[in-house]
Amino acid sequence: MNTAQKIPPPPPRRAATPAATPAASPSRFAIRSGRVAGPQRIVIYGPGGIGKTSLAARAPKPVFLDVESGTRALDVPRVEGIETFADLRACLQGDLLDGYETVVLDSATRAEELAVAHTLATVPHEKGHRVTSVEGYGFGKGLQHVYDTFLHLLQDLDAQVRRGRSVILIAHDCTADVPNPVGEDFIRFEPHLQSPKSGKASIRNRVVQWADHVLFVGYDVVAKDRKGRGAGTRTIWPVERPDHVAKSRTLCEPLPFTAADDGAIWTRIFGGVR
Repeated sequence: MNTAQKIPPPPPRRAATPAATPAASPSRFAIRSGRVAGPQRIVIYGPGGIGKTSLAARAPKPVFLDVESGTRALDVPRVEGIETFADLRACLQGDLLDGYETVVLDSATRAEELAVAHTLATVPHEKGHRVTSVEGYGFGKGLQHVYDTFLHLLQDLDAQVRRGRSVILIAHDCTADVPNPVGEDFIRFEPHLQSPKSGKASIRNRVVQWADHVLFVGYDVVAKDRKGRGAGTRTIWPVERPDHVAKSRTLCEPLPFTAADDGAIWTRIFGGVR
């Protein structure tokens, strides 16, 4: 009588050992001290006609992305043909700007408007249909879409910085309410960029955080009897005060802006003078 041979069960499979993550080469890292010179991210904002574009024209070897036609009265190199947000990004991603030291976007306020139009044209509603206004996406959703679109522009500008060029964003000004946890709320000048009261999807806050220097250019005005008085003199403010937003990684004192060809601020920023 034949008996069937019992086939022994296969040995248990050993669990695969995950591949070890290769250690980073120590030669990639170094410790240095001292100030590191290099390209700067700069925002200039203030009222219309005060000289923001003329000031930017005094920066080292500038080229203007003039999406607002604000350089028509100046003899400066400018890129022509930028009509859409996609055009703006394509220009920054190409090699047209090679040979220049500073890229000037005039203005960031207009670039945000192009970002809104681009968002409406390319981002559908969550239900699949197109909308004709930012509000059409639903409460707060459109502002978030515009914010996400604008971040791509900041990434392109960062790529310019990595290529060794400084970047200047010119913006109009606006007044904004400032919540004050230790007293009464107040208003101040800020760059005219999207900034909902909720604080979410604030292009303004993101740009201020992104920049190395936020320069407020304002007229010197004294208020008396509810009337403003001034002699038309101007000041560049690199430090924040209750009446405006500003900041600088290297400057701590305001600087008079005496004439359209006054480029002293750039000596301070790029020369490291405090």
